[in-house]
Amino acid sequence: MQERAKATRRSLLEAAARLFAEQGYAATSVNDISARSGRTSGAVYFHYAGKEGIAVAVVQDRFATWSQLAARYADEAVPPVERLVGLSYDIAYALAEDPVTRAGARLWAERATINAPLPDPFALWTAATTRLLAQARLVGHLNAQVRPARTARTLVPAFFGFCVLTEALEGTAAVTDRLTDWWQLTLPSLRPQPETRPPAGASANSPSSSLPPPGWRSSS
Repeated sequence: MQERAKATRRSLLEAAARLFAEQGYAATSVNDISARSGRTSGAVYFHYAGKEGIAVAVVQDRFATWSQLAARYADEAVPPVERLVGLSYDIAYALAEDPVTRAGARLWAERATINAPLPDPFALWTAATTRLLAQARLVGHLNAQVRPARTARTLVPAFFGFCVLTEALEGTAAVTDRLTDWWQLTLPSLRPQPETRPPAGASANSPSSSLPPPGWRSSS
């Protein structure tokens, strides 16, 4: 019984997400969701208490929690800044290709039309970015002038706005290449600055974060 209920909830959520991503919150009805999912409208009200409830669930599922990215975030074998870069590609790919993530982003943009409070996804993103930057600072991979919390509060909205605007102007296929360009501009300001007077015969190299090659796609 529990497995059946879980499957019903999932099918409703995925059907609603596709509709929200395609046509927006206002243009999607409970009947649309039930028809797309093959379930009854009563099932929507039973499992999610209506369209508002399922909208909140869609935002929480991928856009506001990113539980599927926890393993990459916690992988201490990878330097912190490289983890941050890798996560950005995973998120950009999801925003471009994953229906539930796309729906979460669209619902967030349309939140004023939804009669229910949506979770703030950017608080989690900012906290995760702050922690990674703080870890990078501890191991000497961050410019001493960079303040993790302040920098995270700038990087997160800049990244999200960049992804949304790039897709709007150039389409989803351009996002990966443009993200590589974005990091090539951004990373030098995060890396430690070379010594102004390096020892004779020595080069002042700083740690670098590898960027995925053009056309890279997340395997997650």
